[in-house]
Amino acid sequence: MAKAPSSLKAHVTRLEMTAAPKTSLPVPVNIQTAIMRAPEIPLPFYRYLYRQVGARWQWVDRLRMSDEELAATLYDKRNTICVLYVNGAPAGFYEYLTVDEDTIELSHFGLMEHALGLGIGKWFLLQALYAIWTQNPLRVTTTTNNLDHPRALQLYQMFGFSPVSTGTAIVRPLSDKELLELTKRS
Repeated sequence: MAKAPSSLKAHVTRLEMTAAPKTSLPVPVNIQTAIMRAPEIPLPFYRYLYRQVGARWQWVDRLRMSDEELAATLYDKRNTICVLYVNGAPAGFYEYLTVDEDTIELSHFGLMEHALGLGIGKWFLLQALYAIWTQNPLRVTTTTNNLDHPRALQLYQMFGFSPVSTGTAIVRPLSDKELLELTKRS
């Protein structure tokens, strides 16, 4: 019988920005990019994106949701998902939730393994922030932790986020059984 993976302790930082970024970055050269909004994203495609982007950073919450729970979350009219394509293939995504008329939460942001190191991370985050700020919130929030990309916190701060609180969380990695179940759902 397979042993369940050990739980991980994560140091969580909640961040907030109260003004749109002033930075401008050109599209990285020698690659074709497209960012497409996915208002009715199929659940298997979302799970694929979420798993491909988040596997090495221990993203597990959405993978544990039932189809009904995930559909209710993704298809909530306050939720927006945009997919990054690089040279014709999915390469990452961002997701944000309009919490209320004043606050938008950047709930997910990341690149797939094959897109890391291409020089598009900063540019892609800036595109996500531009899109969010067109909604005219008073603040944009996000959360990161020490299990995310090692430069995630630095990158958020570079574009105007400031830490507002810290804490700890326990992350329970997916078990072999859960991974097997995911392959059956896809």
